[in-house]
Amino acid sequence: MTTNRIAFQGEPGAYSHEACRAARPAMEPLPCRTFEDVIEAVRAGEADLAMLPVENSTYGRVADIHHLLPESGLRIIGEAFVRVHISLLAVPGTMLEQVRDAMSHTVLLGQCRGFLRRHGIRALTGADTAGSAKEVAARGEPALAALAAPLAAEIYGLERLADEIEDRQNNTTRFLIMAPAADLTRRSDRMLTSFVFRVRNIPAALYKAMGGFATNGVNMTKLESYMVDGVFTATQFYADIEGHPEDANVARALEELGYFTSSLEILGVYPADPLREAQRQP
Repeated sequence: MTTNRIAFQGEPGAYSHEACRAARPAMEPLPCRTFEDVIEAVRAGEADLAMLPVENSTYGRVADIHHLLPESGLRIIGEAFVRVHISLLAVPGTMLEQVRDAMSHTVLLGQCRGFLRRHGIRALTGADTAGSAKEVAARGEPALAALAAPLAAEIYGLERLADEIEDRQNNTTRFLIMAPAADLTRRSDRMLTSFVFRVRNIPAALYKAMGGFATNGVNMTKLESYMVDGVFTATQFYADIEGHPEDANVARALEELGYFTSSLEILGVYPADPLREAQRQP
């Protein structure tokens, strides 16, 4: 049974909410308190899909998300690139010079440091972007503003005192769309495969593991490492490559990778978002 819902973390009006509306406009967005709650909503059948942010072009990767992906039991079926436009939101009638503090998620605060510094506004950490907008509306204090998406202003009845205040004009967040089961049937000009692996405890294991991708002409677009179980000796790697596991060169590269790994798990095979290619252009 399907629910036609897509779960996201945060309050209505969050950037994840925007991503849901852009990527799956026919589905009903389901707000959840935490990333774990998003995953559980899909596991429990309360939603068909999960929308999870993984990295931002200005701030970097989203903390903890790579730990959750392999343990979630879900599979990646798509990606969505969302251009992050940040607005300064305040209660109606507020002037910019009245604002002393701006509240938002710590990730967003790091994306508009220049604007805050120029206007002498202090950054306050909130639970999330839309949640900060909701709190600003509830408190009704002109000295307190929120940094959030324009959508949040519509939802919570706030005024936009300034728009597009992000430090970098190409500020973009990448989201992963996840489902209970993988879909290996789709084909497009640009397919991506995401996986996690641990190398065997032998000299130059990572170097040897990566060799198969080079010799088989497989482009690796992402490789990140992180500790497992809080110990320095257990390292897991997350990787994105271009291609489908059934492509001959990808199959050979993954087979060679298997010789040097103690574990290998494919998290998803999916079409690249068109904005990924657009970002490559000079």
